[in-house]
Amino acid sequence: MSYKSGFVNIIGYPNVGKSTLMNKFMGEKFSIITPKAQTTRHRIIGILNEPDYQIVFSDTPGIVKPSYKLHQQMLSYVDSSIQDADILLIVIDVSNDKEFDPNLVKKINHLEVPKMLLINKIDLLPQDQVEEKISKWKALFPNAEGLVISALHKFNTDVLLDRIKELLPENPPFYGTDDYTDRPMRFFISEIIREKILYHYAKEVPYSCEVIVDEYKDEGDLVRIRASIVVERDSQKGILIGHKGKKLKAVGIDSRKDMEKFIGKQVFLETFVKVDPDWRNSDQKLKKYGYQ
Repeated sequence: MSYKSGFVNIIGYPNVGKSTLMNKFMGEKFSIITPKAQTTRHRIIGILNEPDYQIVFSDTPGIVKPSYKLHQQMLSYVDSSIQDADILLIVIDVSNDKEFDPNLVKKINHLEVPKMLLINKIDLLPQDQVEEKISKWKALFPNAEGLVISALHKFNTDVLLDRIKELLPENPPFYGTDDYTDRPMRFFISEIIREKILYHYAKEVPYSCEVIVDEYKDEGDLVRIRASIVVERDSQKGILIGHKGKKLKAVGIDSRKDMEKFIGKQVFLETFVKVDPDWRNSDQKLKKYGYQ
């Protein structure tokens, strides 16, 4: 039997279920998930290895109208994932009527690789409305195969995976057959903390935060982690820390619990808050924080 491998890249607007879908495929929480837009900032790769195939899934940031250079960088990840896809998954939230940018639609329709239009969260609407939405999106992407799914409830995700395997090109593996991502542990640790910030804080504060893991020290049964949370203004620093440090402590407790599940070891976590003015609009600072 011939070996297959390829890049299966997932795109769509914020909160349509891209990260949930990849996490379901991988059986692991690779991408953080919150109800807030712009949760995913990077292109996150999950590598699914089986004896006869390797699927390199890419979760991408939600498509947004850029307000900062950070957003422009996030959109560049979306663009690169469209360009290097062997199979492109276009995820649509069935309850969302937001229109795709015409230029993006044109770019996607000109792709010669297989495309799949995934109508997600179908459990949120009656069947007649679902069918109406499918017709609308199929007209926009006429060359894409359509499939209704519920990533959260795993409806049709097995069907989708089988179809992806059929469409995969014959290639040798792109990564080691024991690899499961191209990201280091520090990246996932920082994402866990950022997820908890998104849950614990409102308005602009969580979007102004970046998390840097300053130290990751594995001592056998215990992992010591020191992380800095970067904000843009002193007022945001005060909000993050909270009265007598209670808010920051809550973030740390929730983060540590998830880290211990992810790592499989006891974690000692220290967090600090630093101010780096206007980091979201500085090319130099964005590069320093890993956006390149």
